[in-house]
Amino acid sequence: MKLWGKFFLAVLSLSLLSFGIHTAAYAAVEPISVTAEEFYAEGDKITISGSVKDFDPSDPMKGQDVTIMIVAPNGNIVTVAQITPSSDGSYSYSLTAGGMINAEGDYVVKVNWGAQANETEFKYNGSSGAPPVVAQEQEAVVIEAVEEEPEPEPTMTQPICGPGTVLKNNVCVAEQQKGGGCLIATAAFGSELAPQVQFLREIRDNTVLQTESGASFMTGFNQFYYSFSPVVADYERENPAFKETVKIAITPMLTSLAILNYVDIDSEEEMLGYGIGIILLNIGMYFVAPAVVIFKIRNRK
Repeated sequence: MKLWGKFFLAVLSLSLLSFGIHTAAYAAVEPISVTAEEFYAEGDKITISGSVKDFDPSDPMKGQDVTIMIVAPNGNIVTVAQITPSSDGSYSYSLTAGGMINAEGDYVVKVNWGAQANETEFKYNGSSGAPPVVAQEQEAVVIEAVEEEPEPEPTMTQPICGPGTVLKNNVCVAEQQKGGGCLIATAAFGSELAPQVQFLREIRDNTVLQTESGASFMTGFNQFYYSFSPVVADYERENPAFKETVKIAITPMLTSLAILNYVDIDSEEEMLGYGIGIILLNIGMYFVAPAVVIFKIRNRK
């Protein structure tokens, strides 16, 4: 082979090698990263952290929050949170193992930032279900000798509950976590402290989750709701016109849910009855009534 041919082959080889190294280095920087420790035990502090590559708080398209979702081994969503990254794009979220995170197995941590997504896993060894009870020390009381010594009044020691439990009727019971936030309503009304958002949270925590059928409904509803609500909430923040449309659209639903504030729900049957009734009422308002109006308008033409 002639000298110029060998020179051309060497230049071509170096170019291909340089392109491969540059591509590998660029691909190593993920649009959004997420990390967690591999193993946690009951009461441990779980920390989810990572960074967003192109985060820019001054740009509405690149200044979105990071949505963190933790999925249990059985597929149920146990935690949802939205975190605003720092100016350099890093983010961190912490919670305590226990409560909803109680089953042994592999938990999947999913993070979303706009259209970008990533995930990681951690192992949990399961909750014991028997929180330690530590009796308070009693001080000795010296009673002077009298003709009839009165019996000391019985004293009750208040147990100290362990992680993931709360004291209820002087007994440590598993803490009932209330689930994630109302992402769409929070974005529509501008704050988690808005009266409409507080109303939805009170209905969920104080009425629906107080019955077994209501808790089962919320488990299935959360699986469906959190599959799309982070995207809708982000779009509301970017588009004021869409935000106002959503606010108007959910107002009839809020009105129908207000019925639960004026009824007493003391049994599973009452929860099912009122729940199905409100669902049918919303179907009528959002689907049946518009369909009837459209049908009548078309018949007049």
